[in-house]
Amino acid sequence: MNNINMEDKNVSPVEPGKSKEDHGFSSNEYERQAVPESKTKGLSSFVGLFAGEHVAATELLIGPLFLARGVSAFDLIVGLFAGNLLAVLSWRYITAPIAVKKRLTLYFQLEKIGGRAIIDVYNVANGVLWCCLGGVFIYVSATALFVPLHIPDPLKTDWLPNGPGMVMVILAVGAVIVYIAAKGYDAVARFANISAPWMVLMFIVFGIVTLPSLGVHSISEFWEVANTSIWKGIPAEGASKFTFWHVMCFAWFGNMAWHLGMGDLSIFRYAKKASYAWSSAAGMYLGHYIAWITAGLLYAVQLQADPSNTSVVPGPMAYRVAGVSGIVLVILAGWTTANPVIYRAGLAFQAIHPKWSRAKVTAIAGVIAVVAAVFPGLGNNFLSIAMLYGIVLMPMGAVIFADHYFIKKLGMKEFYAERTGILVHWPPIIAWLASLGLCVILKYAVGMEEFFLCLPGWLCSGIVYLIVSKAMQKSHKLKETVV
Repeated sequence: MNNINMEDKNVSPVEPGKSKEDHGFSSNEYERQAVPESKTKGLSSFVGLFAGEHVAATELLIGPLFLARGVSAFDLIVGLFAGNLLAVLSWRYITAPIAVKKRLTLYFQLEKIGGRAIIDVYNVANGVLWCCLGGVFIYVSATALFVPLHIPDPLKTDWLPNGPGMVMVILAVGAVIVYIAAKGYDAVARFANISAPWMVLMFIVFGIVTLPSLGVHSISEFWEVANTSIWKGIPAEGASKFTFWHVMCFAWFGNMAWHLGMGDLSIFRYAKKASYAWSSAAGMYLGHYIAWITAGLLYAVQLQADPSNTSVVPGPMAYRVAGVSGIVLVILAGWTTANPVIYRAGLAFQAIHPKWSRAKVTAIAGVIAVVAAVFPGLGNNFLSIAMLYGIVLMPMGAVIFADHYFIKKLGMKEFYAERTGILVHWPPIIAWLASLGLCVILKYAVGMEEFFLCLPGWLCSGIVYLIVSKAMQKSHKLKETVV
């Protein structure tokens, strides 16, 4: 979910499999200044970026996991439509206006608001979460080799690997991915951009191919079969049931770190107009709508052939429907997303100490990701992992939103750390901790599921930031160092 500056201490995020320079974005420029109007880009750059970056390895997990949670056909199709629309609206009306007004990266804005130290804390959290995501992508890619090597599918309830064969395959695939991430990111990014349109087409084709196997021979038959034979509304044993609200909130908050969390300030700072954020619909409805539904259809074919086989393993699942083409799709989907994710994890860690070798730090991040990949439980619980990512990173987006829209209206100064020259401005950190604390309370004391925590956590962060800022700015005489 991006272009990364190797020289500066800031790390700008790009979606798996994409680099901004491949869409005409500048590389290693404007990380600490506003993007000039002469360098802004047209609408087509953003449509291409979003269309490619949201068809990735995780789509092969999310669709089946919805089905395993017992979602009904109506709740899935309508819930995805509504949730993806809310995500698009968040990019359009929350992220893009700030990006176009300020034309600064998330990281530089946070530094101006909270001081240099907050960026180091943010990058540690970012790097660790990137490693977990990279591990899931490596696992997805490795599952494609389970078929020719006759490795048993791990069960949906498994957290640990099911044998040495599975471990060896994942380690081997991971080693190749880590090596490429450390040595050849540019080539991988270009390859990913070439592969992305093909992967979108393959997802659509695979979805069509599954329909006759499921008893759909005409458009008029689809809805009845969808309700009776595919999304039946019955969760797998031991799984909680998903409703319309679960689907809608996951589709909305699955990318919360990038819209309400403001990660995509780094992308839309290049947009000529805030309205260009409507381009996010290309990613939401090609990837997070069509691809998720298609992946669910692949899983439905598997369950139809063997109802006892409830494992969610992308490689064998795609092979059953599309043969060798399915294996190739899974390998590419995992490979083209794992490489840039591990690369970004290394850059996030390196940002803490720029003199560290990028290649070595990336390799270390890759080793962490490979170790994570050995545990299939990360993939089996990816819905919750994705929510955790948003919960941890979204509070800073609320801080930026509040600083941009409300801080002056309440008689305070925006970009307080920059104006005073202080290393640490505590309101953003306090807001971050308060948001995470609220989410923990709602999850474990109230029993609210993680899929519903993002919005109250985001609102909490913004409100706490404004309250604490008011108290601290009132108690200290402002000595501006920058006007």
